[in-house]
Amino acid sequence: MSYGITTTVALPFDETVTAIRAALATQGFGVLTEIDMAATLKAKLDVDMPPQVILGACNPPLALRALQAEESIGLLLPCNVTVRDAGDGTSVVEALDPKVMVGVTGNEALRAVADEAADRLGAALAEVGSGDE
Repeated sequence: MSYGITTTVALPFDETVTAIRAALATQGFGVLTEIDMAATLKAKLDVDMPPQVILGACNPPLALRALQAEESIGLLLPCNVTVRDAGDGTSVVEALDPKVMVGVTGNEALRAVADEAADRLGAALAEVGSGDE
């Protein structure tokens, strides 16, 4: 089973981050957290790497439904979306497939909310992407 949804974006990194934030908002997701992996690894380990961020995206109505179905689902929330610089003016955007929640928990009551979250995340990635990988 694949655990991610991936697309390549024909935009530089900074423009891709802006575009995916807007696309997520269109699908009802807000970004609660942003972790700059390149800056963190540089500061902590003095390692240079291409730009990459992890966006913690949340759609409150979907999060509520998931929590009502599985009170410990907060361990798998928010939905993580990563953006990384792929070089040559392109970026890769990936999201953890929410359907993984059903597999991890074994709770079939999560299936409908996971399917809807996956559809919405997929639509956001499709809005900014040039093709699935």
